[in-house]
Amino acid sequence: MALWHLLLNWASTLLLLLLSLLFVAFLGFCAYIKYKHMKYDHIPGPPRDSFFFGHSPTFFKIMEGDGIVYEKFLEWSETYGPVYRINLLHYVILGVSCPDATKEILMSSKYTKDEFIANRLSNLFGQRFLGNGLVTARDHEQWYKQRRIMDPAFSSLYLRGLMGTFNERAEKLMEKLSDEADNKGNVKMLPLVNCVTLDVIAKAAFGVDLDLLNTSSPFPKAIETCLKGMVYSIRDAFFQFNLKNRPFIKEVREACRLLRRTGAQWIHDRKTAIQNGDDVPKDILTQIIKTAGKEENTTKEDEEFMLDNFVAFFIAGQETTANLIAFCIMSLGRHPDILERVKKEVDDVIGMKMDLSYDDLGKLTYLTQVLKETLRIYPTAPGTSRDIIKDMVINGIRIPGGCIALFSSYASGRMDKFFKDPLTFDPERFHPDAPKPYYCYYPFALGPRACLGKNFAQMEAKVVMAKLLQRFDFTLIPGQTFDLVDTGSLRPKSGVLCSIRHRKHSQ
Repeated sequence: MALWHLLLNWASTLLLLLLSLLFVAFLGFCAYIKYKHMKYDHIPGPPRDSFFFGHSPTFFKIMEGDGIVYEKFLEWSETYGPVYRINLLHYVILGVSCPDATKEILMSSKYTKDEFIANRLSNLFGQRFLGNGLVTARDHEQWYKQRRIMDPAFSSLYLRGLMGTFNERAEKLMEKLSDEADNKGNVKMLPLVNCVTLDVIAKAAFGVDLDLLNTSSPFPKAIETCLKGMVYSIRDAFFQFNLKNRPFIKEVREACRLLRRTGAQWIHDRKTAIQNGDDVPKDILTQIIKTAGKEENTTKEDEEFMLDNFVAFFIAGQETTANLIAFCIMSLGRHPDILERVKKEVDDVIGMKMDLSYDDLGKLTYLTQVLKETLRIYPTAPGTSRDIIKDMVINGIRIPGGCIALFSSYASGRMDKFFKDPLTFDPERFHPDAPKPYYCYYPFALGPRACLGKNFAQMEAKVVMAKLLQRFDFTLIPGQTFDLVDTGSLRPKSGVLCSIRHRKHSQ
């Protein structure tokens, strides 16, 4: 009995000690938050929703209402100026729309990807996602080694060789649309272009035929699940601790494993084929493997990085390009005069040719303007961020080191201080003779960490849009919404419902 009382006393003492330690830790954390407030509260910004959570409740409310968080960034940029403060627990994030600061930070390699976002993208709910690849690597030497391996596969010379794949996969979409036009049907364009862009990535990068327009695949669902998981992981620090979210978290982990397992198999098969001297496709994967083979001190970790970059390219290359094409179709459908002008250019440049050449793409200057204007209003990758380690000054405001700088191309692209009548769709803003936007337009980011697949995406979008404009007339179905959905990237909520008809070309 005495022993039992002794054990109870020990347990009570330990519990009291643990609770005391937790209370002291909580008070210490609160003191740290207060210190952060005092350090950065001279910077303008919206009132915090709470001392502890900062502006988190505002973001929760937006997400629960299927809103666009970037609209809030636009509102705050216009209200509080070119640099404003956001508080999330002990994190301080600065929304930056000052062009000079944008230039200084994004164009320099000394400002690394911010640690918070990098960690959240590296692993999704404990499952490796983008790992430590090009998107998330914070160490410059580690990033630069990967970039050195990847760059040759995305050179303009190498991309020219992918025109056959772009044409072939786009032609599959044209066949599908032709069937719909024969049946005088209505088409939801976003799912179709999603299939095409994923087909292009699989074929051009990895030599795999998915043919998603005619066969089913788990990849589109897995990509969508990963993107949703990414959004919740970044914007809701407590999402994984809510028991009701466990089924979804399990889905996210399984989707990550599917993509990484598939990538590992494709990479292994290609390496084996190369080692055996087999004929292999002259695609991006072959180029990357051969370039990596020339590197000194290649490690097992480098192979894992290759897999990280496979997942990043597979997701980002498919999702953002599909959304760009869908937004472009939506914008042209809403502006018949611009649609007719871009059709005329396509007719003049490619006529009735089935396959476009690389040189043809360079002559489609007005289509290029249309795509650039689409990305200004609807940037499919609407923001990027960097760590600010050392003190600096932005627009005359002292910025202490130890915070995150957030750059929203969505907010900058819709501000009338940078673009007159910003919600008006006007491709003339990007006429070759028009003044270039000064560090307020960056749909592919800027500087050394700019999107590696920028030219790939633009070429693919041009090929698909040129063939569509060459072959079909399309009009938007009345009554659909032109609202956006935030899935990490931005996509049209309606899916872009169109009536498709064959074009009647004059002889």
